[in-house]
Amino acid sequence: MAPVESPAPLASVESPAPLAGDLRSDDDRDLPSRTDVIGRALSGTIGGPVGRHALIGRARFMTPLRVMLIIALLFLAFGYSTKAACLQSTKTGTADQRVAIWENQRAYYELCYSDTVPLYTAELLSQGKFPYKSSWTEKDSTGKPQTQYDGTPAVRYMEYPVLTGLYQYVSMALAKTYSALTKLVSIPVVAEVVMFFNISAFGLALAWLATVWATTRLAGRRIWDAALVAGSPLVIFQIFTNFDALATACAAGAMLAWSRRRPAVAGALIGIGVALKLYPLLLLVPLVVLGVRTGRMREVGKTAGVAVVTWLVVNLPIMVLFPRGWSEFFRLNTRRGDDMDSIYNVVKSFTGWRGFDPNLGFWEPPSVTNAVTAALFAACLCGIGYLGLTAQRRPRMAQLAFLVVAAFLLTNKVWSPQYSLWLVPLAVLALPHRRVLLAWMTIDALVWVPRMLYLFGEAKMGLPQEWFTTTVLLRDIAVMALCALVIRQILRPELDLVRRGGVDDPSGGVFEDALDAPPRWLPSSLRPRQPSPTEEPEKELTPA
Repeated sequence: MAPVESPAPLASVESPAPLAGDLRSDDDRDLPSRTDVIGRALSGTIGGPVGRHALIGRARFMTPLRVMLIIALLFLAFGYSTKAACLQSTKTGTADQRVAIWENQRAYYELCYSDTVPLYTAELLSQGKFPYKSSWTEKDSTGKPQTQYDGTPAVRYMEYPVLTGLYQYVSMALAKTYSALTKLVSIPVVAEVVMFFNISAFGLALAWLATVWATTRLAGRRIWDAALVAGSPLVIFQIFTNFDALATACAAGAMLAWSRRRPAVAGALIGIGVALKLYPLLLLVPLVVLGVRTGRMREVGKTAGVAVVTWLVVNLPIMVLFPRGWSEFFRLNTRRGDDMDSIYNVVKSFTGWRGFDPNLGFWEPPSVTNAVTAALFAACLCGIGYLGLTAQRRPRMAQLAFLVVAAFLLTNKVWSPQYSLWLVPLAVLALPHRRVLLAWMTIDALVWVPRMLYLFGEAKMGLPQEWFTTTVLLRDIAVMALCALVIRQILRPELDLVRRGGVDDPSGGVFEDALDAPPRWLPSSLRPRQPSPTEEPEKELTPA
């Protein structure tokens, strides 16, 4: 009987493909297909959850970042499609003679409204005028020039901060260049205002991709959380409604620079962001709070100083050459009343209340409303500062940043629909609970539908005001619920999924793993709370 051969050693068994030179695996990475209900369900369409013995982080092409950029491109395409109905134009004449068809309030019943199209004419960009230098007189519905409350002419200038105004000017110049080319070369003739929108939208799409990229880098081992930034329902309706994506890119970039311990770069990006929209300035609040708590005010001061210098360098030429036009942004914000999306208008719609400043003249500043909103926001800042200084464990940078921006929007007299984009990357970093975030984003995105139908008019088979303000109230409640959950996780850090596994603060920069070192002058009531002997040690929460 022939002897039975023993099986070959395991090492001699050939692999069907060459082994990688580096067999390390990023086993610490969060895997949504295993840990998240939504991720597990979605993974079923592409073969199921990742294998338990898979090498994580070894993909050469389809990396998580590239997957999320593809998702973002898909949702940006959805966003463009929602505006497409408003980009149809007349079919005769040259490009500069054609206009977008907005007759019969088409933008409202087609849900395709974007500020970009009317601004092209309203702010004299169609005439090639330079923003902040050119002005116009506001007219009433009959075409008669108006006078403001003090009897002076109602003169208007570009209403946006300097870089946003210049962005529109450059987009206009490119659109007019294309119009000129259509007269020289056989290329498709597109209405100039539509080309202005397209060029502006291209830059906004790049800015949102930059926001997604920065968020993935800030998310640390929970990189897949940034998929909700790439695929947020808010992108569908709001990404091309105004120019806010430019500021979100700067804010996310500033947070990334801070996390990489580059305070000067963070300050420069904050300064540029403030020259686009005011809200990136709010990032200095959590920096100051955490800087005081950890004794790292030198780095915070450097960031703030560079931000101020950068903002001045950008603004100074326009400030000196066209001071009246430059100050229009600030003047407009003082004279605006409570907007239709504000909590104050919600109260008025249900109670019949006339507001803090009834019977104001044309463009008369609502002084009481301004004071109330400022006081409420200041009170919120005091509460957030107290929480950040006294919590037993130092809050994460993203948590405080989200609370500050959310408090600003909730108390502000204006919450334009596209402002909600400010919260998206901050919410994803502060509260990585995907189902909760998706529920809020969906509610917030759907506010757009009753808003447009309300503006279309109840007499034209639109919706009454209360339908719209009800959805606004639901949106506000959802944001307040997110704030409550973030505060809960600050007070109970063992519930924070980001800090699972010994992680401290991926976006913290110099604050990460820093010990509390408040200054001596800080009163004891504002110092970190010390655990009592009876308190149990923190327990980590393992996501289900």
